[in-house]
Amino acid sequence: MTPRIVLLRGSSPDLLHRLDEVRSRGDVPLVGDDRWPAEHWTAVADLVDTASVPPGTAWASLTSGTSGRPRVVLRTAASWERSFDAISAILTEEHVLLPSPPASSLTLFSLAHALHGGPQPADPATSFHGTPQALRAALETQTLRTALVGGSHLDPGLRAAARSRGTRVVSYYGAAELSFVALDDGTGLRAFPGVELDVREGEVWVRSPYVALGYLGGTGPLRRDGAWATVGDLGSLDGEGVLTLHGRADSAILTASATVVPDEVESELRTLAGIRDAVVFGMPAPGVGAVVAAMVEPDGPGSALTASQLRTSVAAGFALAHRPRVWFVGELPRTASGKPARAEIRRRALAGEVPRLA
Repeated sequence: MTPRIVLLRGSSPDLLHRLDEVRSRGDVPLVGDDRWPAEHWTAVADLVDTASVPPGTAWASLTSGTSGRPRVVLRTAASWERSFDAISAILTEEHVLLPSPPASSLTLFSLAHALHGGPQPADPATSFHGTPQALRAALETQTLRTALVGGSHLDPGLRAAARSRGTRVVSYYGAAELSFVALDDGTGLRAFPGVELDVREGEVWVRSPYVALGYLGGTGPLRRDGAWATVGDLGSLDGEGVLTLHGRADSAILTASATVVPDEVESELRTLAGIRDAVVFGMPAPGVGAVVAAMVEPDGPGSALTASQLRTSVAAGFALAHRPRVWFVGELPRTASGKPARAEIRRRALAGEVPRLA
């Protein structure tokens, strides 16, 4: 019998039981974000009611991708279950703190793991699975032995802060469509157990048992070449098998005769004094296509950033084309999983809704 998707609310107090109930019937749970407006719930419900579900589908999760448009990713039970042993070897404690909403694929994976004997969700807990932003907050209130961190860039300063508190940190690179791709225990990203990595013309490809089936009623960045798959992330592999990420190909900024990858600029900006996080994007500019713009999040309320200071800092170590010409400052809006909401950040900047540094 063809499975049907059951849309659940993330705020349900018995969500783990509801997930188990839906899966036991052979149906597919999809957890919505309680922050959605009513019209968004209606749109997702309509998609669930009208789109066909491929045989073998066991889980559905949400991803916004770099464009900000929500997509529903479909996967088999095995595509997650095959990675449970590797995650259990990292998160050896009985309970896990899951601060990101269950609408995020990151948290939904851990709930699926809990249904198969993995760490049970709890607060407080001695292990953690979440984003860097959530880890920063958790370190202020929790005593953590182990933190599994994904969803966005983990800066070295936060890793060091966690280590100073006795927390072992393992970060990872992955995607809703690919699941786990590579792990970093502090010595660099290396292939997750069972995953093979390849870089083709600068694009990261994986051969993996964890890849999703595809999308519900639509398309997305997932592409396949036989047993290999990619979502368009850019990267490079060194001779020791260490993967370095360079952002997403579809987010590249074409400025004059140069192509700028935002992730590369963001990584450098996070090393500058006074900056906690940053998002880089293109602003339309006649004659050159676009100029590089950045919205930076100050490192604490007492950190005052000026355009002059920032321009001086980037002039010292940034290639000319990679230097942001326009600066915005403020707390970065984030997705349900804690990633910077790139599309929303760019919209606010272009609409003049965030402070621009003169």
